Amino acid sequence: MKCRFLVAAALFAVACSGKADVIYGQNLVVNGDAEAGVSGWTGYTGYNMVQSVDYGNNWVLPTQPGPVDRGTKMFAGLGQYAVGTQTLDFGVPTARNSAYTLSGWLGGWAAQGDNALFYVQFLDAANNEIGNAAIGPVTPQDRGNQTGLYYRESVGIMPAGTSKLSFWLSMERLASNDNDGYADNLSFITTSPVPEPGMVSMFVLGLGMLAGAARRNKRAHMS
Repeated sequence: MKCRFLVAAALFAVACSGKADVIYGQNLVVNGDAEAGVSGWTGYTGYNMVQSVDYGNNWVLPTQPGPVDRGTKMFAGLGQYAVGTQTLDFGVPTARNSAYTLSGWLGGWAAQGDNALFYVQFLDAANNEIGNAAIGPVTPQDRGNQTGLYYRESVGIMPAGTSKLSFWLSMERLASNDNDGYADNLSFITTSPVPEPGMVSMFVLGLGMLAGAARRNKRAHMS
């Protein structure tokens, strides 16, 4: 889908940089729930900036599918393509691989194909991409042609040598005059360093348990 334009664009930029140590078990995305408007996010040259909008009649109703703890605001697109980006600089490269969970609620409007993608780059000290992960887009078929937001996640390994995390949120308009790509409660959490080789089998089992726990949490949020 055209929304993948973000992947190519992301290779050239490190925007809105802040420094912090790797903090395990906490969300590293700044303002991932849009409650502070677009604070923490920066636009990308040549594209519209994502916007923070109120849940309601012109977007997603509080009664329509979405996170239980959705707050009052969510992200939406603007124009044909909208992009928001932020980069977290660890200051020094990570010494070991670390497990992570990338997650968020993504969606759109009725049967329209407008959509959202959330992407993270793992960058080394020279800003080279050494890994990446993405969630989305959520298609009209995925949504059953309903307006709303649906939970997506990706569980994997952040490689050793990662100096920066570069987050990209993009929305693509495929129909109508409005860009109805939607997103809320965006999150990136590093859960633990990866064990030494002798512990790999136990780690894989633990990673599976983590994914199962995340699925149970998703079902609890959607109930």
